[in-house]
Amino acid sequence: MKRRAQPWLGTLVEVSIPDGLDGTAPESGFRQAFAAVAEVHRLMSFHDPDSDVSRINRAAVGATIEVAPATWTVLQSALALGRASGGMFDIGCAPALVAWGYLPGAVDAAEAWPDRVAAHEALHSLGYCRLEKREPAWIDLGGIAKGHAVDAAIVALQREGVPAGCVNAGGDLRAFGDIDFPVLVRDPGCPTAAGARLMLRNEAIATSANYFSRKRLDGAMVSALVDGRNARPLTTAVSASVRAPACMIADALTKVVLASGDAGHPLLRSFDASAFIIGHPAIPAPAMEHVRPLP
Repeated sequence: MKRRAQPWLGTLVEVSIPDGLDGTAPESGFRQAFAAVAEVHRLMSFHDPDSDVSRINRAAVGATIEVAPATWTVLQSALALGRASGGMFDIGCAPALVAWGYLPGAVDAAEAWPDRVAAHEALHSLGYCRLEKREPAWIDLGGIAKGHAVDAAIVALQREGVPAGCVNAGGDLRAFGDIDFPVLVRDPGCPTAAGARLMLRNEAIATSANYFSRKRLDGAMVSALVDGRNARPLTTAVSASVRAPACMIADALTKVVLASGDAGHPLLRSFDASAFIIGHPAIPAPAMEHVRPLP
């Protein structure tokens, strides 16, 4: 197996291509896959002042913003999932993450500190790649853009003629081709150990947990995961994993499963997805359907 890794999106992105491929497809595939990830990083970073996300956050109420097609795709999915989940998934969570020290302050924003407004209420589509900011809001695409980057890297590999491969962006993975890729899911009670072992083929899996972000702030526990319904941190020591055809959807749905505590949430069926929770007192792991143990 040939592997390459680069730091993007606040994590290490690894691309794996099986041995035995002819020609230059593997090296070209690596280059194009990382280029696709870099483009997502450039467009959707909260930290980059030139990104589409930063331009939205700086925009005043009533402003019209034009974004890149890739950003538009992610935004439309994110806003739709916000509505469908009853606000559990909400990219308007950035003010909370700034307050808790997980994101830098948006010092150039038009609003000094926006009140909590769901992103699907603040941003209104005006047609392809154009939106209007109707309410004060700061958005962060960290809960969905990483999955989209994985999907974009897979498309890049396929365009270069690579017949099989796997892209892993910090636990958000997608595999394609006629090969099984082994995946270990961390045990949230002991993150250095595996809580589940499975094989991935022609599908994606994403996992969300707070084992590395949970901390105490002003006497209360916070984490980098937010319940969008009330802007409260998700601090329970569990992880939620979602398997779906696309990694962007799997990535976002992990937050719905984690916030609801429901591995059978009805929204999963809408996307041909399944989920399991590790650490949930009512659901043992890894003995879930859809999880095939490694030999």
